[in-house]
Amino acid sequence: MTFCNPADLPEMMGKFTRILGLDLGSKTIGIAISDPFLRVASSVTTIQRRKFTKDAEELARIVTEKNVGAFLIGLPLNMDGTEGPRCQSTRDFARELILRIDLPVAFFDERMSTMAVERAMIDADMTRKKRAARVDQLAAAYILQAALDTIPD
Repeated sequence: MTFCNPADLPEMMGKFTRILGLDLGSKTIGIAISDPFLRVASSVTTIQRRKFTKDAEELARIVTEKNVGAFLIGLPLNMDGTEGPRCQSTRDFARELILRIDLPVAFFDERMSTMAVERAMIDADMTRKKRAARVDQLAAAYILQAALDTIPD
C-alpha cells in the first residue's frame, strides 16, 4: 500500500470498513475509529508504546477486530507548517506499519489537537488523572473527525 490524501481513502477501502485514527506520542498511541459510513469518529483506547513489533501486533489485532480498511495518522507539523523531526518519526512509523499491515495510510495535520482536547476536558471539569488517561485517544478522535469532515459525500 501507499500514502494518500484523506479524501482519497474511501475509494481505496473496502465497503463499510472503518478508518483507524492514530495519535502517535513518544510513550503512547491514542486510537480512534470511524463509523462504517466515515462520518463520525469515536475514541477507542490508548496503548503504551513498547517495541515497534509489539505496537504493530496490537494495531493488527484492532484492525481485525474492528474491520479497519485504512489508517489516518496525525502529523505533528510545526506551528509554521513545516515538518520537523517528529514528522520524520511519524512517517518512519507509518512506513514500517504498512510493511506489516497492508492498508492505505493518510496523514492529517494534528496541530492544536491535544490543546483543544485538554481545554474541552478542563471545561468538563475532568480531574488531571482522568485527563491524562484519555487525552491521547480523544486527540486521535479529534484528528480523525477533522479528517472525516474533509471527505466529500
